[in-house]
Amino acid sequence: MKGLLFPFIFLLFSSSVLAQESKLAQQYFLNGEFEKAGALYQKLAQETPSNGYYFDKYIDCLAELEDFNTAENEIKKQLKKNPKQIQLYVTYGSLFEAQGNLDEAERQYELAIKKMPADRYTIVRLANAFRSNTQYDLAVRSYEQGAKLLKDNQVFSYNLGDLYRQKGESDKMISHYLNSLEGNPSRIRSLKTLFQRYLYEQDYDELQAQLYERIQTAKNNVAFIELLSWSFVQQKDYASALRQEKALDKRLKENGLRPYQLASLAVEDGDYATGISGFDYVIQEQGPQSSFYLPSKRELLRTKRIQLTEGYDYSPADLEVLEQEYEVFLTEFGYGKQTATIVKEYADLQAFFLNDLESAIQLLNDLIAFPGLEAKERAEAKLSLGDFYLMLGDIWESTLLYSQVDKEFDEELLGHEARFRNARLSFFSADFQWAQAQFDVLKSSTSKLIANDALDLSVFILDNLGLDTSEMALSQYADAELLIFQNRLPEALEKLDELKAGFPGHSLEDDVLYSKAQIAIKKKEFSKAISLFETIIADYPDEIRADNSLYEMANLYLEQLNDSPKASELFEKLFIEYSGSTFAVLARKKFRSLRGDDI
Repeated sequence: MKGLLFPFIFLLFSSSVLAQESKLAQQYFLNGEFEKAGALYQKLAQETPSNGYYFDKYIDCLAELEDFNTAENEIKKQLKKNPKQIQLYVTYGSLFEAQGNLDEAERQYELAIKKMPADRYTIVRLANAFRSNTQYDLAVRSYEQGAKLLKDNQVFSYNLGDLYRQKGESDKMISHYLNSLEGNPSRIRSLKTLFQRYLYEQDYDELQAQLYERIQTAKNNVAFIELLSWSFVQQKDYASALRQEKALDKRLKENGLRPYQLASLAVEDGDYATGISGFDYVIQEQGPQSSFYLPSKRELLRTKRIQLTEGYDYSPADLEVLEQEYEVFLTEFGYGKQTATIVKEYADLQAFFLNDLESAIQLLNDLIAFPGLEAKERAEAKLSLGDFYLMLGDIWESTLLYSQVDKEFDEELLGHEARFRNARLSFFSADFQWAQAQFDVLKSSTSKLIANDALDLSVFILDNLGLDTSEMALSQYADAELLIFQNRLPEALEKLDELKAGFPGHSLEDDVLYSKAQIAIKKKEFSKAISLFETIIADYPDEIRADNSLYEMANLYLEQLNDSPKASELFEKLFIEYSGSTFAVLARKKFRSLRGDDI
């Protein structure tokens, strides 16, 4: 055992010494102590002859000392000893360049390429030697000549792609990377990473043009189609991407996974038309035998609902068509765990858009009574049911449902949400002191959303309760907020106008403007919302709605108006001028992201 252990310890010790000497030599070199560095690099080169790096650094030291004769003799000796190490001609050429003898340097470089054997390892070493000297054209020639010697046009395609990337020639970079993909389709993931990192927006057109051409000539390589779809996704052209995913699904006889995933991505990014097309494809082409049939049916219905209701631009006939589609879905799949989400969404449609609270309440009561429903699904249904009873004015039934969820999920987020809704109910009912006390407790919720909303409402009530006649005005404002909650927007606007007329100069004026801005956003009247937010910031900069307005206005510019510079300006203003705001951290993060910082 001792006999085996000693060589291992000796090897470990030797490696440690080499590493220390290498580090010391590097430090000498960086400090300009070339004699000391050269002596160490020479020793290291002799001890590890297979490592050409140390020899090259030794020659660099001699060149820095302008001891060109010694350097040339050392290179010649090394070439005589190891004639197959043709990368030494690159070192030789560099030495001539250091002396200003460019013609002789060029001769050595040409000699290196001329002497290159049909050996992949040697070719790569030579190309890397040129690449280390930033002689990219010579490195390209090495690989191109090497490919001819090996009679394999794809063997160095990836390496050539890297070189053309460093040269900034994107068309050739793309071409060679795609050559490498043709020979090795499993390389697609690394190519996606490279393209995402190095392609400019205009380069994607070139990538797509080359991919279309290759798809025609290499029809069996599905990696090209997959990469083409990916390139369209980078441009957020989901419709074009979906066409490719459908083609792949049919060619590979798959079960609809690719179109389903692409459709989900499109919906997430707001392209509802493409999402609907993708889900519909899975339903029509794959049918009930596909595991994505039910999810596609469910997501199709959900997407149609979002597309219709988010725009606040729909007719009663549009809503009736959507209602019928929900009915057809539930007739086909029934009520249960897999359809619970659809039932809750259908109930929301009935309550908030069809103004049929009775039907909405019946839907949720049926769902809650369904045996085998998961506890969290039942609790979520109860929360929605509580909202609907509140909309009917049945406060007691509403608070009973909220309290049941609060009790069952006391320390969980669902319990916090139920507690928040109970406090909000009290606010709507003008029981402001109790509501304010509950919001104070919820400020410590583990949910940032609940905690921030609770903080806002707590400060809001506190800010307005102590003023003369403010409770009457606050009650009227709470009525308007309830109307907004019920999606009765024209009535809410009327109530807010009455409040402004009845209490001129009241401290709620900025809140009235803020609520009107929220209504404008619901109606997709973004310019109007921005105008209202600007009025709040200009006329009420010290009120509690100012930072909210600044943050929401910045998001409108970013997400709806596609004006990133303006959004960035507003985010910066927020975290500088309102550093104590609950939105300051988020604003700083978004500002840095827009600036291009790594977060």
